[in-house]
Order: sequence, then structure tokens, then C-alpha cells
Amino acid sequence: MASLLDALDRERLLKDPAAAAGLLPRGEPPHVSLLRLCEAGLLVGGLTVGYGVRPDELMGPLTAAMGGAARRLKVVDVRERPALELHVAAGDVTERWEVEDGAALVHNLNDLYRDAADVRAVAVLGEWEDSLQLLCVERRALGRLLRQPFFAPVNARALADLVPRG
Repeated sequence: MASLLDALDRERLLKDPAAAAGLLPRGEPPHVSLLRLCEAGLLVGGLTVGYGVRPDELMGPLTAAMGGAARRLKVVDVRERPALELHVAAGDVTERWEVEDGAALVHNLNDLYRDAADVRAVAVLGEWEDSLQLLCVERRALGRLLRQPFFAPVNARALADLVPRG
């Protein structure tokens, strides 16, 4: 586990390295340990989202964790039929999003802020303890994390497109 914890500490993603070390069982696969750390609230930028949480309820905590321009996103309207539809305003841009769950919301937010260097990208780490585990990551660290064997987010391909070039 030392390599996982060392890598997370180097990227400044661990809130409490000692607590993290004490939480992880020996021999556990590192990608599973990452889920465990997120659920325990030990990752900077980590969010645990219960299955009953609707995308419109997740919007505030998620955009706050993303930071930067995402904090100014406004939900103008929410329609529930036939599918959940969010009307959002980001500066001069207004959009309508059909979002069935938290992962779909993450996709739309990452896409909306794809060129905003001050907004953290959101990785969908996967499911753990009946919750969706998310991690908001600084874009400058995203490329390094994607090369780590323990970092296997569900949306890895989409995140690769958000890595700053140059």
C-alpha cells in the first residue's frame, strides 16, 4: 500500500496519511483501496454519493468541489417528466441536460468545463458501499494520475481528453 499512499500524498490528495495507512488491509488491490479511502472521507476532492441522491441535489456539492468557474454555475430550472432535465446557466451559456444519474451529471460538467483550467476534473472511481465514489482532481495532476495503475476511473477515456496539452 505504500506506493498508493505515497503517490496520493505526492499529489496532495490525502487528508490524513496516518489514518489512511491504518484503514487499508494488507493485500487489498490498490484500486479497491482508493474506493475505500474515498468512502472514508480521506481524499481531498473526494465525494461519496448515495444512490438516492438526484443529480439536481448533487449539483451544489459537486460544483463546489470542482471549484473555479464551476462554482458560478446556476440551475435555472428542474423538470422531472418524462426524464430529469436540468436547465443550467454558466455565464452566457445556457443548456438543457437530461441526466439520469450522478455519472451522467459528471459527464456533462466535465464537458462544459473542458477548457476551464481553474476547474477540477471529476473522476468516477466506481461504486463502493452502495455509493458512487467521485474524485475532483486538478487538471495538472490528471495526466500523472491516469498513468498510475491504481487510478482506474470508469470515465478514464473522457478524462484523458481533459489533460492539458503542452
